[in-house]
Amino acid sequence: MLKTRMIASARWLRSSLGAAFMLISIFLFGNAFALDQNYTAFDGLLKKHVVWNAAGVASTVNYKGFLADRAELKKVLDEFSALSKAQYDGLKRDEKLAFLINTYNAYTVELILTKYPDLKSIKDLGSFTQSPWKKQFFRLLGEERGLDNVEHDMIRAAGAFDEPRIHFAVVCASIGCPALRPEAVTAAKLESQLEDGVKRFLKDKTRNRYNAQSGKLEVSKIFDWYKVDFAKGHKGITSREVFFGKYAELLTDDATAQQLIKDGKVSISHLDYDWNLNDRK
Repeated sequence: MLKTRMIASARWLRSSLGAAFMLISIFLFGNAFALDQNYTAFDGLLKKHVVWNAAGVASTVNYKGFLADRAELKKVLDEFSALSKAQYDGLKRDEKLAFLINTYNAYTVELILTKYPDLKSIKDLGSFTQSPWKKQFFRLLGEERGLDNVEHDMIRAAGAFDEPRIHFAVVCASIGCPALRPEAVTAAKLESQLEDGVKRFLKDKTRNRYNAQSGKLEVSKIFDWYKVDFAKGHKGITSREVFFGKYAELLTDDATAQQLIKDGKVSISHLDYDWNLNDRK
């Protein structure tokens, strides 16, 4: 009988110490494993509601489907918002960037859903005094933020990532934007996903092309708005011209034109941007 009580007491003590240790750990360090870095739930929603076009260079989004699954999207957003600043600071470089890209894209979908289907463009969500990207409608890392905060103050902040290819990964819900991928971005696949995003976008002749008649590159306004980001030296990219030279084969099949692009001897013009919603109806 005594032995039985001693065993029971020992089990109770181990259980109590374990619970106490867990509480102390959460108090001191937070729930360090709260973030699913495979982004399983968000990945499932993207696979369900986003599809590539026939050419594989653009995608459309089933916002009606997202609206039906809005409760599931909210769970994803709640998980993103739950990450503390200390936890974020403890992530590795690629883990941070994957988190911010997914956060931006998920909250962009949520922003569209606040008025869908009664809008034709994300711009309809803005006003005369405030763009939709400046609306602060969610909490992230303990602060009220909007999409501009994530893109400009965190992703594009000087010295944060200096990664121009993010402009083909964060998506503004418009036809003129690069494609929203039908999968979540992860740290493990970040390099391949960023590179794939660039290639798909540059292959789309409706948004980037070499005009043989004028001898000019006609490219997306993205390369005008963010040209400073292509001059930061990431992976040897010191200008837009160097960037286009690296991917010249995607812009034209003409070998002579490809060499001119690589030599930086082709002038650049910018196409009109299509702000219509990238909706799959």
